[in-house]
Amino acid sequence: MRGQIAGVAMSCLSCVSDDQVEFAAEMIIHFSGLKNLHKPGVGIFPRLLVCLNCGLSQFTLQEPELAHLVNGTPEPEPATLVKRIEKLILPGRTALPSG
Repeated sequence: MRGQIAGVAMSCLSCVSDDQVEFAAEMIIHFSGLKNLHKPGVGIFPRLLVCLNCGLSQFTLQEPELAHLVNGTPEPEPATLVKRIEKLILPGRTALPSG
């Protein structure tokens, strides 16, 4: 719904437009610097709020994702990522359908 997140009306912090839309997103955040070239990135799956007027985009990291960035550790095992994705895209369901 435009201009709302979780039913609460919000204006863009940059241009004060109400023309904002929330999207599902997937990103990989890489640690910067030559010393971190060997580290894999941290996969995140945020809800992304995009202003359709000026393009300002915002998201908030979940606590486990933030902890990986703070500690400089790579992302968790793939099975853990699948569980996090399922929780985000399939609320109330415990597993993706098979087959």
